[in-house]
Parts: sequence; structure tokens; C-alpha cells
Amino acid sequence: MKSFHEILKRNVFYQRNNSFLIILFILFPCKILLAQQGESTFAWPEGKQIAISLSFDDARASQVDAGTALLDQYGVKGTFYVVPNSVKQRLEGWKKAVISGHEIGNHSFNHPCTGNFPWSRQKAIENYTLKKMRNELILTNKAIKELLGVEAEVFAYPCGQTYIGRGKNTKSYVPVVSKLFLSGRGWLDEGPNAPQFCDLAQLTGMEMDGKDFDQILPLIENAKKSGAWLVLAGHEMGASGNQTTRLSMLKKLIEYAQNPANGIWIAPIGTVAKYIKGQKG
Repeated sequence: MKSFHEILKRNVFYQRNNSFLIILFILFPCKILLAQQGESTFAWPEGKQIAISLSFDDARASQVDAGTALLDQYGVKGTFYVVPNSVKQRLEGWKKAVISGHEIGNHSFNHPCTGNFPWSRQKAIENYTLKKMRNELILTNKAIKELLGVEAEVFAYPCGQTYIGRGKNTKSYVPVVSKLFLSGRGWLDEGPNAPQFCDLAQLTGMEMDGKDFDQILPLIENAKKSGAWLVLAGHEMGASGNQTTRLSMLKKLIEYAQNPANGIWIAPIGTVAKYIKGQKG
């Protein structure tokens, strides 16, 4: 027969554990609720639902020959990731783009990519070191300053590739970009950026080349579901062609974004990145 002491001990143990379970059942739903609320606590300015940034790579001539004029017509500022040698080919056009308020970003000096592309064999990223990449990015910043009089605060990874070297010696140069720039943008990514979570040094960039507005609209609607930041990336700016962001699509996109009913903040990458950084405190 159990002693009075043993019975008392068991009852106390049961009551303590029972109390613990009661507390657990009370707090666990609260924790889930708080986590869910945390996902939606990020607030875009002026009650907007999402942010969209329009970005373009390589300093293609068509960007200042035709593209910036359309953006200027609507008062929209884009982000242009430039290669200095290409800027020189349309220098006056790029100076005008800067005066108009468009953001100029760094896209490296030599545009190194994997040597699997024949055109990149002599500047293959597999043959780079972190020191060589860092020096090239600093050189590019200096060239942009000399040519256009602006500091490049944002960067886009050439070909969207974030590594140097090969095999066991492969290294990410994301930390280098993080130290030199406010943000780094990828290419051919699969989704938008979650503002409360995203790594500014590894922003996703989604392709807008070759697409009509009815192909871009689902990306916008998907971003709205979570209040995301949709960073669109393109190259040439014209009516049609290879690696070309269609001006007809941009016109419809901008008009849609500027309709207050659609709750979209359209701004350059650096502007949005600074806002996110400020919101995170």
C-alpha cells in the first residue's frame, strides 16, 4: 500500500504538469498568432501593399536612346546597372538619365561570367579570386564617379552568378558585395523579396524581357499576397527583340502601378532598400 507521502508527491507532480500543459495550450496559439502577425507587420509607405522596382543591366544603348524617355514621361525612376565602357558609348544620354533622377548601379567593369559562355572565356568567373573581384568592383565605382558624378550604392551580379573559383576552391563573393554596396541583385530568380526577411545583398531579380503585361500581372498579384517587393530585371528597351523589355509592356505596367487603387509603390532599388533597412531599425 502506497504511503501518504507517495500519494501526495504524485498529486503535486500531476498538478504541476497539468498546469504546464494548460499554460502550453494557452501560449502556443498565441505564439502562432504573433508569428503570423510578424509576417504582416511590415508597412510600406502611404499604405501601399507592395513595392516594385524596374532595373536594367549592362548600360545598353537602347536604355538611354528610348527607355528613359518613357520612364521620364511617367515620372518613374529606374535602376540602371552599368558597365563603364558601355556608358562611354552614350555618355551624354547617361548624364541626362542621372539629371532625370534615375539610379545608377555597379555591374562590374568586365562583366565576368562563367567560362561556359564562349564570350566570357577570357574573363571567366571561375578564374577570379575574391581580391580580384573586390578590386574590380572598386575600380568600377571610381569609373562611374568619374563619368557620371554619382556614387554607385547598388550592385547587380553579372549573369546572376554570386561565386568565384571552381570546385573545392569555390567561394561566394556576396560578403564582398555586402561590404561595398547597399544591395546586390540577382537574375532569373523565381520569386519576389520578403521585405521583413530578405538579404539585401542577395535580392531576387525576376525577368521582364520578352514579356507582355499579362505575363507580368500574375507576378504582381502573387507579390500582393504577402506584401512583397518585386524587383524586375531587363536589358534592351524597345519594341521587341532578344533580351528586350518591351516598352508597350512598361507603359501598361506603369499605368497600372500608378493607379492608387492598386496599392503599388514603384521606386528605384536603392530607395526601397533604404526604406527596408530603416524599417528594420
